[in-house]
Amino acid sequence: MIIIVMAQFFGTSLWFTPNAVMPGLMASWGVGPAEVARLTGAVQLGFILGTLIFAISGLADRWRASRIFLVCALAGAVTNGLFVLSPGAGAGLIWRFLTGLCLAGIYPIGMKLVASWAPEKKGLALGWLVGMLTLGTAFPHLMRGLSTGWNWQPVVLSSSVLAVVAGLMVARLGDGPSLPASGHFNWGGVVRSFRSPRFRAAALGYFGHMWELYAVWALAPLLVAASLPGKDGDPALISLASFLFIASGAVGCVLGGMVSRRIGSARVAFIALSVSGLMCLLWPWLGSAPAWLSMLLLMVWGMAVIADSPQFSALAAESAPSESVGSSLAIMNSVGFLLTVFAIELTARLWLSLGTGVTWLLVIGPVLGLMALRPVCR
Repeated sequence: MIIIVMAQFFGTSLWFTPNAVMPGLMASWGVGPAEVARLTGAVQLGFILGTLIFAISGLADRWRASRIFLVCALAGAVTNGLFVLSPGAGAGLIWRFLTGLCLAGIYPIGMKLVASWAPEKKGLALGWLVGMLTLGTAFPHLMRGLSTGWNWQPVVLSSSVLAVVAGLMVARLGDGPSLPASGHFNWGGVVRSFRSPRFRAAALGYFGHMWELYAVWALAPLLVAASLPGKDGDPALISLASFLFIASGAVGCVLGGMVSRRIGSARVAFIALSVSGLMCLLWPWLGSAPAWLSMLLLMVWGMAVIADSPQFSALAAESAPSESVGSSLAIMNSVGFLLTVFAIELTARLWLSLGTGVTWLLVIGPVLGLMALRPVCR
């Protein structure tokens, strides 16, 4: 399990590199925050298309998961590296879209690998796995904060190196004894998963969670800068604080996984989604709070905003047919990440006019997710 979660950390570092190097990109290409946000949207769209293909075709369950992970990690390293050569935002959008396609074979396939090696401890194992996704997402912010003398290009390339290492780690490990490859396509088989009320509840709760999650992560540098009055001109400080904000989610995922062994995945997801929704609601009114208090609350928010994600995946993996676990997780990811595109675009466009008030637009996700999850908690 340790090898898989470390590989997930390395592989998913590809995801948010443009956000971590936002100031450098904006200066180099002469663009604003909205254009950089579209780079994140392009990754999401690529990921959505990739997971949709995996889900509908049954590809995620046909071939060995470790082989799919290796190919996608290496391809993602290449497309991320070519992003560095982009002359402007237009070409950058293409390479980020292709990186998103590759991530479709890293994130959900990594979850299937965990389920195949540790089927009896899905909640705990997936807590570690998504915790590594969170660290991978935050890692470029740390690289940017520590490498103040670097340009943005080496920060991006460091993620490509990590992705290559991730693919080689998983290839050496191989697949677990549970959930073997089926050896054939299963077109449309994923539809059977939605016949299960428990799977539907997990999927709908996950969709509400996703409306909030990636918009908050994409806005991390802006939320942090708004919480540090008088220090918004220090990019290194903002990058390090953004890293702590996002990376605190790894602690939330691991703690949530441990608690799920006692109270169940559904209750952990319900509690975490309630806390993150409350933070979305209250944050615009906390602008006058001291910087230390704002950062403390951001850490709490960072822990809660992602802690429910592995538990939704655990619920879904338990409820889906055994021959379609990979496809079921892929379709859940596909729809969930489609929602993130609209949330990121909406909040990025309205940031200049609403400021931190854009978080009110995200509250509806946790509310609807809690409504869907409530019957399972009973």
